[in-house]
Amino acid sequence: MDRIEIDTSAQALRVQALVRRDTGQVLSADGLSELLALTAHGVQAPWSDPVHQREVTVLLADLRGFTALTATQPAGVIIALLNRCLAVISEVILRHGGTIDKFMGDSVMALFGAPQGRPDDVERALVCAVEMQLAMAELNQEGPRQGLPELYMGIGINTGQVIAGRFGSAAYSQYTVIGDEVNLASRIESFSLRGQVLVSEHTYQRCAHLVEASGPMEVHVKGKSEAVRVREVVAIPSRGLHVPRAEVRRSHRVEVRLPCTMQELQHKVVLPSHLPAVIIDVGYYGLQIELDQPLEPFAELKLEFALLLVDFTVSDVYAKVVKCRPSEGRWRAGLEFTAIGVESSARLQTFVQLLVAVR
Repeated sequence: MDRIEIDTSAQALRVQALVRRDTGQVLSADGLSELLALTAHGVQAPWSDPVHQREVTVLLADLRGFTALTATQPAGVIIALLNRCLAVISEVILRHGGTIDKFMGDSVMALFGAPQGRPDDVERALVCAVEMQLAMAELNQEGPRQGLPELYMGIGINTGQVIAGRFGSAAYSQYTVIGDEVNLASRIESFSLRGQVLVSEHTYQRCAHLVEASGPMEVHVKGKSEAVRVREVVAIPSRGLHVPRAEVRRSHRVEVRLPCTMQELQHKVVLPSHLPAVIIDVGYYGLQIELDQPLEPFAELKLEFALLLVDFTVSDVYAKVVKCRPSEGRWRAGLEFTAIGVESSARLQTFVQLLVAVR
């Protein structure tokens, strides 16, 4: 583990930029000077631990569809549901020796390798992620009996060199990690579908002997000029652990011809332009569409379509593109829902069940 010497103006600017980018805050001139002086001379103030560069495995987890629930459920239900999920997730993280870095609304960031590192940090992070998905599956089995809606989680993991230490001032400080590898973990998490565990290629290479995973998928992330390879963890055979994602996605599927309009999302903002498409296959958790132009894998969409059989218009469904391929001069894309309103989900399931019954 190497100590970082911060004693030049260029390095000072680098630290300030990293803190601003990864925490959204700016150190005052006095605070920055104090931080640089302390780290340069190896002095530890009550609020400032030495800053180190170290390898850390970063786990980011986010509840899918939670924002949509806040618009349809009472505040008391939302608070109880969120606290229930976070309590279970926290127990899994701590049981595997992870450090909870922070909660961010309906998401959590955990570290394996900081403040203290172990030889099996990557292995513990992967086992933790799979057991987190198993815990969510158990919660979803209990939820309906308590009148609570189902919730799913997407998880992203990356391993790399980060800057770790306590940042802040005498008034407030926090131990955390910053750097490009932390950002990459966040980007990977944003691509994960509900119930899914995605890992970077670097993380996979460190644990290939341990996990069963999909082939590499290339995604384009902000801040990277070249595509990044990610893999989906399916199981950890030596531990008898299997990600339950395939089970929660299983449902009846029916062929249909339903007109549909879509709007693309960029940085969680819905763009105004509408794209026409036709739904040709639908199930409880996703659908397949036909359209005139290709869609990028992992593109985010907001959908609207009418279910005439049950006299209902679905307008609060969000989905990600799983795959897209050419088909007879047009394009076919498979979409998986990332968020859907409670009533829309119930009406869609009724719609699918009615069509299954009459065919």
